[in-house]
Amino acid sequence: MKFTKMQGIGNDYVYVNCLEETVEDPCGTAKMVSDRHFGIGSDGLILIKPSRVADCQMDMYNLDGSRGAMCGNGIRCVGKYAYDHGIVDKTEIDVETASGIKHLSMKLKDGKVELVTVDMGRPVQTSEIGEPITVDGKEYRFTGVSMGNPHAVVFMDGIKDMEIEKIGPSFEVHEKFPDRTNTEFVEIVDRGHVNMRVWERGSGETLACGTGACATAVACILNGLTDDEVRVTLLGGDLLIRWDREKDTVFMTGPAAEVFHGEI
Repeated sequence: MKFTKMQGIGNDYVYVNCLEETVEDPCGTAKMVSDRHFGIGSDGLILIKPSRVADCQMDMYNLDGSRGAMCGNGIRCVGKYAYDHGIVDKTEIDVETASGIKHLSMKLKDGKVELVTVDMGRPVQTSEIGEPITVDGKEYRFTGVSMGNPHAVVFMDGIKDMEIEKIGPSFEVHEKFPDRTNTEFVEIVDRGHVNMRVWERGSGETLACGTGACATAVACILNGLTDDEVRVTLLGGDLLIRWDREKDTVFMTGPAAEVFHGEI
């Protein structure tokens, strides 16, 4: 199986071009390739497949083998792969995902994709604003936002020093979230900038989460904490998120990069 390792601000996946390759057991393959000691090392597996309704399809799996609905950093890399490897010959494309068709606009540098803006669609508020929740005996307040996958956004100070590996799993499997949830811990810098750490369901803490950055921006705006365009700083880098309230659509802009190619 030929593969390409790619990353979007540190959120790394193993990509397989299923127009040329066949992956018989994607769940098992995801667990195998994601292992950072005995495999390739990644946050999961993304298969690029043909689509009847878009330019290509993104089929993603988390590192524990569970199937994911959408990955904002991953879809930027899908766009880069599709253009740089000749699957498409245009810089405006549609990608089919488990949470709908997403439109991508790609910016080139020296003939290769450098930046990708993704129409992430309409955000859906899934909780009260600042809804109370008790986790491990402590009360927090969260704002639930779906970007095609579930997010619980928690505002707090001192996220740099928080023990996310302890609190993250407890949020993920809390009874309020029967399908488990991604959790974003967010610190406000100013009205145009926030810091964020994320605990992703099925993957644990990652360097970045695109849908999480989008959910964070929406939650910030709903809580009156930022303007409609927000720079979200994650462990792996920055994403620019804009919520067009008139169209009720969230746009995410960020880089995508290839790391290496291989065959196993």
